[in-house]
Amino acid sequence: MTIAFAWFRRVLATLASTSAVLFLILPTVATADDSRSGCADLIGLRLPDATVSVAESVPAGQYTAPDGRTMPVPAFCRVRGVAKPVPDSTIGFEVWLPQRGWNDRLVMFGNGGYSSAIDFGSMGRLLSAGYVTVGTDTGHTGDDPDVFMQGAANPEIIVDWGHRAVHESIVNAKRVVKAFTGAKPGYSYFVGCSTGGQQALMEAQRYPNDFDGIVAGAPGNNRISLNAGFLWQYLNNHDAGDDSRPVIPASKLRLLTEAAVRQCRGQDGGSATDGFLTDPTRCSFDPGRLRCSMDDRPSCLTDEQVRAARKMYAGARDPRTGRQVYPGWPVGSEAPVVDASGGVLSGWSTYWGTTEPARANFWRYWVFGDRNWNWWNFDYHRDLRFAQAKLGSIIDATDPDLRPFRRGGGKLLMYAGWADPVVSAYDTINYYRQVIRATSTGPAGSADSVRQTQRFARLFTVPGMTHCGGGPGPNVFDALGPVVRWVEQDIAPTEITATKYVNDDPTQGTALTRTLRPYPYGATRQGCA
Repeated sequence: MTIAFAWFRRVLATLASTSAVLFLILPTVATADDSRSGCADLIGLRLPDATVSVAESVPAGQYTAPDGRTMPVPAFCRVRGVAKPVPDSTIGFEVWLPQRGWNDRLVMFGNGGYSSAIDFGSMGRLLSAGYVTVGTDTGHTGDDPDVFMQGAANPEIIVDWGHRAVHESIVNAKRVVKAFTGAKPGYSYFVGCSTGGQQALMEAQRYPNDFDGIVAGAPGNNRISLNAGFLWQYLNNHDAGDDSRPVIPASKLRLLTEAAVRQCRGQDGGSATDGFLTDPTRCSFDPGRLRCSMDDRPSCLTDEQVRAARKMYAGARDPRTGRQVYPGWPVGSEAPVVDASGGVLSGWSTYWGTTEPARANFWRYWVFGDRNWNWWNFDYHRDLRFAQAKLGSIIDATDPDLRPFRRGGGKLLMYAGWADPVVSAYDTINYYRQVIRATSTGPAGSADSVRQTQRFARLFTVPGMTHCGGGPGPNVFDALGPVVRWVEQDIAPTEITATKYVNDDPTQGTALTRTLRPYPYGATRQGCA
């Protein structure tokens, strides 16, 4: 099990126990409807380039999903399909349809990392609220490095993972809904974080008519540059050619986080007692503050460690042109965080890699096709351009021109955690700024241009939240409900309340709340408990 997949399973477990971010929803207004086809009849449903392999009626009660988790569900029809739009493409998808009380909505959930795991937990929760729910295996089975090895032999797997699987799955899911209910969904939504956020933006860019409303959390949409950013962290935290020892050990990352918070809290828009940063852009922290006065000690940084930290905060650059390849990660995102269950949410050290860089197999198999690829020879000018020419059009979701999505009435809600050590919040903000420039007619960066873009796309930054949830800040909020209201009632989200529970356990009470406001305004302290 890789880092990304392990994280994905932890997040799903957290969501299941806390009703956490993304999945709090509006009360549904169910519409009575009778099935036009029986569930078992769907086994013979004719779909273009797809077949239905499973169509079973599931009674209300406790249900064991295909991944082994058990959950309460209403009576529903479970459909498993396989789409084969081109030779060598095999895309598995699941459609769960409530037998009664369908609310005329469909919601599809994204994936995590490079994993084929479907988010059955979220599918079950929203099914209980009257939604038809959908997931896909993205066209492969397994996780890093298995998918990379498959991709070397079958490039269609990369195309499926990059963009085709979500599109094929939702197109066929809508046909299944029509056959079962006699009507197409009135509204279709997509919710995803991390790779799911990449999928969300890919849909808005490449297939703008698939969904009416989209939630894109911590999107890894700038995928090639993101992996180059991970590589940069590794190379700059090791002596050249030495894979045996990081310059800054993981145990010292907490020094950086704690020093930055001590220096800047109360001056960054948050409270003077916060254990996190509300707005790291207002914190001019320099790791040189932690320089050892004598020998190396656990409580300070050596000269070499200060230099390494500064390079990592600066982020990856092309040494020939000086162009920023991927931004550094914000101050306050360095240290691993222990969640309520005792699991460790990834800090910087998780994505350094161990004896090789994180995502080494991406470069080894997808980019260079060389099992003996040597990361110490990586050229940030030549090799990055090669990777982008080979894969950029397939896996990067970086096109900021979302005007087709806007013309179709689509609404996009993005969010990013300021303490996220996986996808830099700076990169998400950079993309949103590009969307403003591409979709507005006002002067670049003007209030008018921001308002024009905010009519269909808004970005919320979340203080102290790590990757897709968790962390010392307010990390539980509803993102789907605001999108539903936006799409169906034309009520744009002007603020979202985020909550931090005591020990991240809702049964223990609220520790604090913060009001999130759309970029560029950020969070406010109203509502602190």
